[in-house]
Amino acid sequence: MAKDKSNNTLAENRKAWHDYFIEETYEAGIALVGTEVKSIRAGKVNLKDSYAEVRNGEVFVRNMHISPYEKGNIFNKDPLRDRKLLLHSGEIDKLTGFVAQQGYTLIPLSLYLKNGRVKVALGVAKGKHNYDKRDTMLEKAAKRDIDRQMKERMKQ
Repeated sequence: MAKDKSNNTLAENRKAWHDYFIEETYEAGIALVGTEVKSIRAGKVNLKDSYAEVRNGEVFVRNMHISPYEKGNIFNKDPLRDRKLLLHSGEIDKLTGFVAQQGYTLIPLSLYLKNGRVKVALGVAKGKHNYDKRDTMLEKAAKRDIDRQMKERMKQ
């Protein structure tokens, strides 16, 4: 799955990896209108503050901003409208169980194309505290230093 997404990624939510621990990821389709698909393909989408919620046995993504398509005129929809995610009922039941637990939320991680259709990578996430974020930054810095030293030693 990761190979297919790498070259077809349309948008990423990089902040999600910084602010949350991602426990599991799910692939979901998304119900869009034609002008929204054209805007997404043009890269005019923002996932930064978006999240998903389960309502009446269905999953909806909220606060995903898709800019109106310039040539769409009357066919454009509200940029921040709720959009339905297409998942199997078993997956929705699992997600409902996760969200019922304290501290878990559903975060869209990326939008990508798969077989010509827009898909959403949905992550089950648990929020990080500030000290967790600092630990992550320290680990990255240490890994970077180790890699740099290994590279220097290889040159010698």
